[in-house]
Amino acid sequence: MVLKKLLVLCMCVMTVFSLAACSSSKGSGDGGKGDDKLKIGISLPSATHGWMGALIDSAEKQAKDLKKSDGINYVLTNATDPNKQANDIDDLISQDVDVIVMLPIESAALTPVGQKIKDAGIPLVIVDRELENDAATVVVKGDNEGIGVNAGKYFIEKLNGKGKVVEITGPPSSVTEQRGKGFKEAMESSDGIEVIASQSGDFSTEKSLEVMQNILQANSHIDAVFTQDDGMALGVLQAIKEAGRTDIKFITGAGGGKAVFENMKEDGLIKATFLYSPTMVKDAVKIAAEIAKGSKSEEKMVVKEATQVTKDNVDDHYDPESKF
Repeated sequence: MVLKKLLVLCMCVMTVFSLAACSSSKGSGDGGKGDDKLKIGISLPSATHGWMGALIDSAEKQAKDLKKSDGINYVLTNATDPNKQANDIDDLISQDVDVIVMLPIESAALTPVGQKIKDAGIPLVIVDRELENDAATVVVKGDNEGIGVNAGKYFIEKLNGKGKVVEITGPPSSVTEQRGKGFKEAMESSDGIEVIASQSGDFSTEKSLEVMQNILQANSHIDAVFTQDDGMALGVLQAIKEAGRTDIKFITGAGGGKAVFENMKEDGLIKATFLYSPTMVKDAVKIAAEIAKGSKSEEKMVVKEATQVTKDNVDDHYDPESKF
């Protein structure tokens, strides 16, 4: 009888320990499947400097702050091409993240990936470059068309409605399309300005230098250059300096880079840029965190203003400590 009671007691104790072990294994990972903690997936292009480098730093800083303040985990991935980014998204989906923040390397190429995220039932916050479908829950971007329109108006004013202009565009994306569209629309109000060349600089200083060198060789007279990005403006500036050209009156950019601001302060050839801060990604990560916690975003589209910066107001925006 005593042995029988001891046997029953041992079995009860083993059952309790077994249940405790099962309970402790649930949620033991750092945001893994089965973890009670929320987790945000962040998929961005790869960069170590410039506008994109600053955006990546801003995204990670905001994600770290949220992890500390709200206990929300995150996984940050970087890709050099659309195929790698698509694979990164597959990995994030398999990790059962609660929300995904994505800056598509190319709009068209990543549109099916956006649909895959939506089909998986995961909310999607898009930053900067839009998709070609309605997969996004929220889009956070700068006023790309406004950048183009404001630049076009600046050109018409400074050239008195007459001149030969070059356009340096970005790679295939909604950003490139919208900035180009805005610029074209503004320029159409002046019959005296001719866009004599329009080529992609891939949002790269090095590529824009190379492209502008070829354009300078092919055109003996150019009045001004519109670039869709401050990094490209710096490449164009270098090409003009190396060629010793004095016919070009000004260059404009977009983004609000420190080196561009410094050129303005020195009364250099870059006369205007239009703000498009990489810190916009912080808003995207914050929105993702609120969605993960169960809130619904009040806005489907969050658009940052395309403020014009020239020598007259550059001191209001210049930050000597900025990484961009």
